[in-house]
Amino acid sequence: MTATEQFIDVLGSLKTGELGLLRAHAGQELDESVVAFDLFAGLWWPLRQRNQRAPRREVAWLIAKLFALHPLPHSPGDTLARQLRHCQPKEEAGRRRYQDRFDEMLALPVARIESALQWALGQVSSKSPSLDWVRLTDELSIWHREDTRLKWAEQFLGNVEGR
Repeated sequence: MTATEQFIDVLGSLKTGELGLLRAHAGQELDESVVAFDLFAGLWWPLRQRNQRAPRREVAWLIAKLFALHPLPHSPGDTLARQLRHCQPKEEAGRRRYQDRFDEMLALPVARIESALQWALGQVSSKSPSLDWVRLTDELSIWHREDTRLKWAEQFLGNVEGR
């Protein structure tokens, strides 16, 4: 099991109160709350000590907050970009705004992407019962690479294998 898979397993085992605490800190930096920092450190630091390939702290904090907002079960292959494609509105004007919002998300740096991902997960969670959290975590860890965002665009447009 990879370090990212272990981290997602830990998130999946959180109790309601712990998820509520993480939800309450959505949009905040890790150092804004001692209570949130302590909870997160208890989740992430043991993994990081055992495996230096654990997700970076900033990405792990982002994923923890997103998971708390939309605790969809982990399902390999159910990528966010592919699922967003299936959630597009039917009417042309709505579809155009939806696609523009997706494009804007692709242009954001990982440090500013939280609200866009909250929107995306809100779209997906209303229509899909699961998400590939491991892949989302790993992709956000290399979000600075243009090829990562290009893969998302291809999945969104349906131009890749496994449509």
